[in-house]
Amino acid sequence: MKSDVVVVGCGISGLSCAVRLLENGFSVKVIAKELPPETTSATAAAIWFPYRVESSERMKNWSRITFDEYMRLASRPGTSVTLTQLIELHEQQVPEPWWKDVVRSFRRATKNELPERYADAFVAEVPLIDTSLHLDYLLERIKALGGTIELRNIESFSAITPKPRLVINCAGLGSRELAQDPSVFPIRGQVVIVKKPPVEVCYADVVGRHSLAYIVPRTSDCVLGGTSQENDWNLKPDELTAAEILQKCRIICPSLGNPEVLGHKVGLRPGRNEVRLELERISSECSVIHNYGHGGAGFTLCWGCADDVVALAKSP
Repeated sequence: MKSDVVVVGCGISGLSCAVRLLENGFSVKVIAKELPPETTSATAAAIWFPYRVESSERMKNWSRITFDEYMRLASRPGTSVTLTQLIELHEQQVPEPWWKDVVRSFRRATKNELPERYADAFVAEVPLIDTSLHLDYLLERIKALGGTIELRNIESFSAITPKPRLVINCAGLGSRELAQDPSVFPIRGQVVIVKKPPVEVCYADVVGRHSLAYIVPRTSDCVLGGTSQENDWNLKPDELTAAEILQKCRIICPSLGNPEVLGHKVGLRPGRNEVRLELERISSECSVIHNYGHGGAGFTLCWGCADDVVALAKSP
């Protein structure tokens, strides 16, 4: 085994980094103040979809690598990764998105597939990650590879004991304090969990009058969203917001009907003007690789980012 590595954070970024590092021969300990299902990642609807992701080459590469990894996982039993049809709705004709060349199938929707009030839509087959099961799968995968998990709050990198050679900072919003980075801000996301309706595909409206609205049927339930409220730290579900979510989702999919509500969740996405993925030497004996600021695209970028983390970890 190579020198000890500590991964801070147990969301999708931290878990994917831990897996990749272990697969590459590193000894890894994951330290987090919360484990699934309490992490922000556990709140996500979690389909592969480049939400608020710019079309830079770095983002395209991360998205492509992550898509390909989920395609591999979807072919294995027990991963809770499946494939689903995504319909991205638009109120007017729009150019094809940059990510059309990443997915395995892509087309414009037919008129019969368009809900009332919509003029255009993209249809693609994408990975769907059931976070209620997949995050536990990754935890077990880490343990099977020889990694360890420690539930503990870290106030500074220097407070980690015993001293590691390398720290991977996947603390998300916690990086405001941990990395002393005030450019990180919360993007509040509220969702409604309902009994699985007779809807077999995912719908998303991310730019129209009804945005942000999405419907994501999962194995045993369905996630209805959502919100994208910047600099809002409120973790308590709001009844009025929940009602608005249900109304928006009925507009984009009238067959949703009046589903039985199973619960409400709120998560704070780690927003930043750009993802921070870089190495910082904090002492002669320890370096930190920062990997945070993914906003609402953590599940879309995680495996590509994890590969870059491994490359930095192997650098002299």
